[in-house]
Amino acid sequence: MFSRVKVKRLVVTVEYGRIRLMSPSNIESAEATILARVIAADAPTLPPAVASELLKWGFSEADKQRMTDLAAKARHGTLTADEQAEAEGFERVSSFLGLVKSKARRSLQNGSGH
Repeated sequence: MFSRVKVKRLVVTVEYGRIRLMSPSNIESAEATILARVIAADAPTLPPAVASELLKWGFSEADKQRMTDLAAKARHGTLTADEQAEAEGFERVSSFLGLVKSKARRSLQNGSGH
């Protein structure tokens, strides 16, 4: 039996009668590691047209400004809980984009004989 409960930024996992406490950042880190294996960023397997399109993905200027604003508030310790969640969301999406773009770059390098 496996269950998970999130309480005030702490995740309690109960598995086979054992209790384990994890912070959300540990979970997000574990998710990022799993996603990296799924994407296999080091394996250059994308067709050139797909790789080129993926390299165009990115944040809009409005999102970049929002991230700058959130970073400034974080430095001053004035983020609300909702803003903290938003900042963490930007961080996760940024990590995902980094993995996708890494795979795209490697695929283009491999296709061009580098």
